[in-house]
Amino acid sequence: MKCISGQGHVAVWVALSLLILFGIMRYDNFASAYNLSSFLGYNSMFVLISIGMCLVIMTGGIDLSVGAVAALASVVAAQMSPQGLIVAVPAGLTAGIAAGLLNAAMISGLRLPPFMATLATMLAAKGVALRLSDNRTVPVDWTSDFTALGMNKVANLLPWTIIIAVAVVILAWAILERTSLGRTILAIGGNAEAAHLMGLKTRRAEIFVYVFSGACAGLAGVFLASGYGAGQPLEGAGWELAAIAAVVVGGTLLTGGMGSIPATVAGALLFGLVFNLLNFENGRGTISLSAHWQSVIRGFFLLIVILLQARLVRPAAKT
Repeated sequence: MKCISGQGHVAVWVALSLLILFGIMRYDNFASAYNLSSFLGYNSMFVLISIGMCLVIMTGGIDLSVGAVAALASVVAAQMSPQGLIVAVPAGLTAGIAAGLLNAAMISGLRLPPFMATLATMLAAKGVALRLSDNRTVPVDWTSDFTALGMNKVANLLPWTIIIAVAVVILAWAILERTSLGRTILAIGGNAEAAHLMGLKTRRAEIFVYVFSGACAGLAGVFLASGYGAGQPLEGAGWELAAIAAVVVGGTLLTGGMGSIPATVAGALLFGLVFNLLNFENGRGTISLSAHWQSVIRGFFLLIVILLQARLVRPAAKT
């Protein structure tokens, strides 16, 4: 019942550092400001959903709905984009929070298994997104200021999406490390019944993590619509798996009770970096890998990191 530290998540930092060093040495433009900005801007969406997923998994739960909820939020935000940022962003965020509240009601209120509850929400969100969009992408209104969120940069360097994602990461870390709510989240994952008998507000913590996860997914959907100029009802397919993989690689136990926000961020960036390196390699003409083979390589790389992580954790567990 603690935040993981030391050897428990060193593997993800080692792997991330080695890949960054490899990219700098092999590719001329890898360390350019453009590649850094593009890489972080795109992966800010996956960092967000991974952070939300991390808190959920720390309680021993799961949220399979994040990808579909992000897609739904992108459609809602795109449809509201003629009203500008002040309306479109809260609208997309509200769609995510509503999905999180639905998950919380089923899991904390009706005591349904998280897998089944969030699976139901995933299917419902996907259906609503397709219905609202009439099964097509929804273009944003380019005359409004909505696209400024995803396309404008702070000091002409970093997109606003990165700044916001960093703020969410800091918020999640502060909640986990500095508040009684964070300690309750970890206690639920360690032993939910014992946490309840200790008088901890376990139901409040359960509601919070699913609402927070929904909000992160909703914000990721807003980033998607604002940064790419359209709400995309099918774009979120598989995002939940990417988030779970990032959380696991970051050292968070699927059974709950232990985890790390910074290591989860590293896990999300690690998978994005593998994809980035493969694109650079394709550009050199050395190899030509389709998206399908790139997925195979990323899956194999995930296996390597998890095996390395397991070898590092095992000796620590014996001490």
